[in-house]
Amino acid sequence: MRRRHLVIAALATLATLGLLFSPRAHVAAQSLPTSISDKDFWSMVVGFSEPGGFFRSDNLISNETTFQHVIPELQKTPHPGVYVGVGPDQNFTYITALKPKMAFIVDIRRQNMLLHLMYKAIVEMSTDRADFLSRLFARPRPEGIGPESSAQELFDAFETVTGTEEMAQKNLRAIFDHLEHTHGFPLTEEDEGAIKYVYTSFYIGGPEIRYSFPRSDFSGAQWFPTYVDLMVQTDLDGKNHSYVASEENFKTLQAYEKSNLIVPLVGDFAGDRVLRAIGRYLREHDATVTAFYTSNVEQYLFQGDGWRKFFSNVAMLPVDQHSTFIRAYFSRAGFRVPPLGPGLQSTTLLDPIHGLLDAFANGEVRSYYDVVSRSR
Repeated sequence: MRRRHLVIAALATLATLGLLFSPRAHVAAQSLPTSISDKDFWSMVVGFSEPGGFFRSDNLISNETTFQHVIPELQKTPHPGVYVGVGPDQNFTYITALKPKMAFIVDIRRQNMLLHLMYKAIVEMSTDRADFLSRLFARPRPEGIGPESSAQELFDAFETVTGTEEMAQKNLRAIFDHLEHTHGFPLTEEDEGAIKYVYTSFYIGGPEIRYSFPRSDFSGAQWFPTYVDLMVQTDLDGKNHSYVASEENFKTLQAYEKSNLIVPLVGDFAGDRVLRAIGRYLREHDATVTAFYTSNVEQYLFQGDGWRKFFSNVAMLPVDQHSTFIRAYFSRAGFRVPPLGPGLQSTTLLDPIHGLLDAFANGEVRSYYDVVSRSR
């Protein structure tokens, strides 16, 4: 009986959304801004966010190696709308490749929001990719690299230089000054402490920092890719889309950050506020979500009943026939998806959001397997 009520509620929600998204429904709506003021940006960070929650790792960088594989397919979307994602900087690669009108990064950990603010400051202050990497890892800019250098050439050059505590402290002060004085974001003492912890981790770990840093209690931690590994990955045709693959990509990311168009939020996919707040904002601005990168968050939601609330929240987002989930599937999740190549531990999957919502409303989604098996 409870399931029946949930299905009926989901169908009612979808029917309501159908009315909301009819051609005449948004005649008074405003289009998305091309830039957002610092005041409005911070109002969204605070107003859309929920209290922070727990995750078992810091997740300072990704542990997924195939996230670029789906980019050529995603780039076929004729009119990119809004991007929603989770986690650290792999989102930047999706954003620079897909060029959405705006992006929201949602993560249950407040530290992830602060990580993105740290990146925001460093990206905005940097003159080019080499300057960005120099600031990120507190290492002097090496000689012999320029705007035409490949990502691999950049990292090869950074292997020849060593970071210093003095440079790290100077860069950290610049990050705080940029966020608190240039932008006017009122960071708390705890926020500053979290940003210091994150930045120190990048300084100590250097370009070889991994997902598991600095903890050593992860099984198979050496399997996790390094920052360098992630930045030199490619799609299946050998093209690197990462945000440091070219100066053009980096400048694209920088333009988003300087315009305050990448909004990091604290929230649970199965929570009561964050996704619904994004949905209201997008409806007010006559916009749709065209890409929703979930990583493997759904795997954890299916360990309890959170997946039902998550899909109900997704049903409140404005979507169209092009809207797509981007999922990461890990081979240790308990069932197999055919691997894309030898030695791969994760696979990136796509799934039309409309199709998933229909399956959920019809009671066809009961397990994480149902979600993964319908993805391609």
